[in-house]
Order: sequence, then structure tokens, then C-alpha cells
Amino acid sequence: MAHAVAKKRRRKICFGLLGIGAALFISATPAAAAEITPSDNNALLTSLWLIVAGCLVFLMQAGFALVEAGLTRAKNIGNIMAKNLADMAIGALAFWAVGFGLAFGTDAGSFFGSDKFFLSGMSEAFLNGGDVLETPSFFFFQVVFAATAVTIASGAMAERTKFSAYLIFSAVMSGFIYPVVVHMFWQGDGLLSDLAIGDAKFSDFAGSTIVHSTGGWAALMGAIFLGPRLGKYDSNGNPRAIPGHNIGYVTIGVFILWFGWFGFNAGSELAMDEWVAHAIMTTLLAAAAGVLSSGFVIWKKTGSLDVGMAGNGALAGLVSITAGTGALNFLGAIISGLIGGIIVVYSIIMIERKGIDDPVGAVSVHGICGVWGTLAVGLFARYDDAFLGRENAGLFYGGGFEQLLVQAIGSLIVATWVLGTSAILFKTIKSTIGLRVSASEEREGLDLAEHGSPGYGLAD
Repeated sequence: MAHAVAKKRRRKICFGLLGIGAALFISATPAAAAEITPSDNNALLTSLWLIVAGCLVFLMQAGFALVEAGLTRAKNIGNIMAKNLADMAIGALAFWAVGFGLAFGTDAGSFFGSDKFFLSGMSEAFLNGGDVLETPSFFFFQVVFAATAVTIASGAMAERTKFSAYLIFSAVMSGFIYPVVVHMFWQGDGLLSDLAIGDAKFSDFAGSTIVHSTGGWAALMGAIFLGPRLGKYDSNGNPRAIPGHNIGYVTIGVFILWFGWFGFNAGSELAMDEWVAHAIMTTLLAAAAGVLSSGFVIWKKTGSLDVGMAGNGALAGLVSITAGTGALNFLGAIISGLIGGIIVVYSIIMIERKGIDDPVGAVSVHGICGVWGTLAVGLFARYDDAFLGRENAGLFYGGGFEQLLVQAIGSLIVATWVLGTSAILFKTIKSTIGLRVSASEEREGLDLAEHGSPGYGLAD
């Protein structure tokens, strides 16, 4: 009897909490949302989904922080965390002030917008390609993407970058370089959105190129202008291993990123419909395939499973499916992830041998695999993802070579823009305040040199 009473009480409490939650949600709806009618693509449900998906992407910052910290040395963990914290803080303000307007403002040519700075002149209802979205939720979803593009470069620049120099990079990247790329495609009438060869139109559903290659190419320029860490290469130029200090951080970080990627890809549908589940499935399968292929390759090459490389394989699979998450079927997603996992192993090895020190493999995971993921659409696209405008666009489904070619051209345009602008930025920083810490500060560790205390507390 007592058990039944307790069960009944718990049921009442649950219903009460649900009622309170519903009341809070209704009362929190802004008055201006009344401008959006129920016929406008279920705007409130879409807004709620964008907020949930955006929260998942926001959590990816923690994943990046853990992966980068785990793959680098203990004396720099505080600096790694500080940079990821700064990316979100600076990114949110810079994107609100300037970046959103450049990305989604009225055209001033095909490269950037000319209004909507500080979200000025905008109502709560934002028209995006025919879909009515609430401006705050749409902005939130976009700003966490901007922070992702910026923080990709953090790992490649780890253990030797001045914190002040990194803050300048973060502001310019989130406020200018990345928003221009967004405007070229996702704004709706930019250079990339108009890019077509016959019936083939450039497509990058969730940002293999727009987000990940953008971050990857900036990471490459940062690593080149900084130069390698002390002790990374011997007198003959042969690379030496500088092991990270915590593989547990790496693995947990990969799982957080994998989890957040469900919001990254599925949220890019910008609606709660049947394609959300499809995007979640392709995301899951590609990442799993990337783990297996990268793990297999590194095991064959070294005789043991490198857990960090397998984790990068998961991320490579995720980047590889981001462009085609809505266009590829499940088999296509698996193939894309498998190939991405193989590419990332050989790319990391090749870049290291070229004298470019990328402590976490960011250039390979995001830059190189971002290009691969964009090209994969030209090979395996089965469904119209709203950008392609046709079914069976991939080469292996009878779509012809035009789709593959237009995907390659789009990737090249973004690479040219980001490599050029980030090179100018890093050159300017290096010539003014300086880009790299001193040799003594690097040996001491950036936690002490830049932040005044060790990342791990000293034992009593």
C-alpha cells in the first residue's frame, strides 16, 4: 500500500513538473513571436529544435578542449582551456557585432552582407530562404558554428602561441574570415550558392568545407607561421614524437564531439522533420566507420592501436559526412567515413614529414577531410538535400562528373579565401605584437608563462 501511495505521489510530481515546464516555455515566448503564424513551418517547434541542436554544438567546445589538452603536454593544459573559453566568449560578441551581418546581411556583392550588424533592423521573425525562423534561435545556432570554425585552429597552434596573439586571431576569424565564407553559400545568393555547372549545384549541407575546411586552412597557416615546437624535429629534420599527456581526455573529448555532432548535422536541417533522423544515422555510421578504418591502418603500420589516432579517425568520419549528411544514403555514409579514416592517418604523417607541426592533427581532420567530405557528395549523393536540387546527383548514381567538379571548385574557392586572409592576418600579428612565445617560456610551459599558475595544482 505504501509503495502504491509513493508511486502515485511520484506520478503527481512528474506531471506537476511537466506542467510547470510547459507554462515556463509558453510564458518565455517573446511577444514578437506573434508575428509568426502556425503555418510558417511550425516556427516555434523549429526554434526549439535549433536551440537544442545549438546546445549540442555548444558542448563541442568542451570536446575540442579535452582532445587538444589530452594530445598536448601537461604544462600547457590551462592555456588550451583558456583559448577554447576565449573562442566562445570572443566569438559570440564578434559574431553578434559584425559576423552575423557579414554572413546574413543584405548583399554588398557576392561575398559579404552590408547590414544587420549588432542584429539591428531585424524583427524576431527572420526569413531565410523562404523559411521563417526566429532570429534569436537562428543566431544562436549560427554563432556556435562560428566558434567551432575558430577553435579548430587552436590545436594546430598549441604549446607555442602568445595568448594575446591568439585572441586577435579569434576575433578576426569569427568576425570576418568565417562570416564571408558563410555568406558565399548559406546566405542564399552568394558566390557558392550560385555556383553551378549545368544541373550540378554546389552543396555543403552542414559545413565540411564551410566550417571545417575553413578552420583547417586557418590552422595550417597558423602552424606554418608559428613554426614547429622546440624539439619536434632533429638536426636532420626528422620528426620526433611529443606524446600527449592524457589519452583519457582525448577519448572523452571525442565522445563529446561525436555527441555534439548530432546537433551539428541534424540541426542544419533547420526544421524538425523526417530528415533529422536520417542525418543522425549518417553521422553515427560515418564516425563509426572512421574509427575502424583509421584504427586498422595505424595498427598495420605500427603493430599496435594508437588510441589517439583512432579518435581522430572518428572525427575524420564526422567531418567526412558533414557535407553529405542529408544527401548520402547509409552505405554512402559508411564509405565516406571509411575513406576519411584512412585519409586522416596518411595526411597526419605526410604533414608532419613536411615540417609542419600540428600537435592534434587539426589540418588533416578538418582541412583535408573537409575537402574529402565535400567531394564525397559528388560521388555518393543519392537524395536532394535542398541544395542539390535533384536526386541521384552523385557520380555513382548516374549524376555525371559535373557534380564532382562543382564540389571541387567550391572547395578551392573557400581554401583560396581562407589561406589568403589568414596568411595576411598571421603575418600582421607576427610583425607587430609577435605570434610566438619565447623559447624559455615555451620550455617552462604556457600555463606559467601566460597565465601565472600551473594547470594542475602542485601536490602538498
